[in-house]
Amino acid sequence: MKKIFLSFLYLIPAVFVSAQSYVPADAGSKVKFIIKNFGINTGGTFEGLSGSISFDPANLSTANFEVSVESKTVDTDSEGRDNHLRKPEYFDVEKFPKLTFISTKITKTNKPEYFYMFGNITIKGVSKEVKFPFTYTAKDDGYLFEGEFNINRRDFGVGGRSFSMADELTVVLSVFGKKL
Repeated sequence: MKKIFLSFLYLIPAVFVSAQSYVPADAGSKVKFIIKNFGINTGGTFEGLSGSISFDPANLSTANFEVSVESKTVDTDSEGRDNHLRKPEYFDVEKFPKLTFISTKITKTNKPEYFYMFGNITIKGVSKEVKFPFTYTAKDDGYLFEGEFNINRRDFGVGGRSFSMADELTVVLSVFGKKL
């Protein structure tokens, strides 16, 4: 009986370490958006990654991504445009300091190196479901997760009724998760 009890105690930690834990890091990551403005592709990036990532490709039921960026870090290589995008009509950085993504499910695809991410993105207090394929690559002491998806800026109240800016934009993610 004592051996069975001790064996059970050794199994408990194994259950809790099945998913590996990572922290999203700005170094080695890029959160980018691309949108047409006056018919020309333009875009920018965000920094200030924070959150947590649990990922084990062999056990997707334990996988979870909770990642955010700081809205005030918007960078389009134009200080005037960046300041404009920080205003209430766009990202309203004073009231909504973070843009967040929380996964709800991760599944395999028929290609072994690709997975499918389901989750909710929240911008300006509005949450919408997104789904997109992603890959992961071992890098340094962690993984580089890469994927992209499209959203409609008006769904989140970003940009008002701008006629020069397209409604649809692409979000391109290259997030380095550093092992804890």
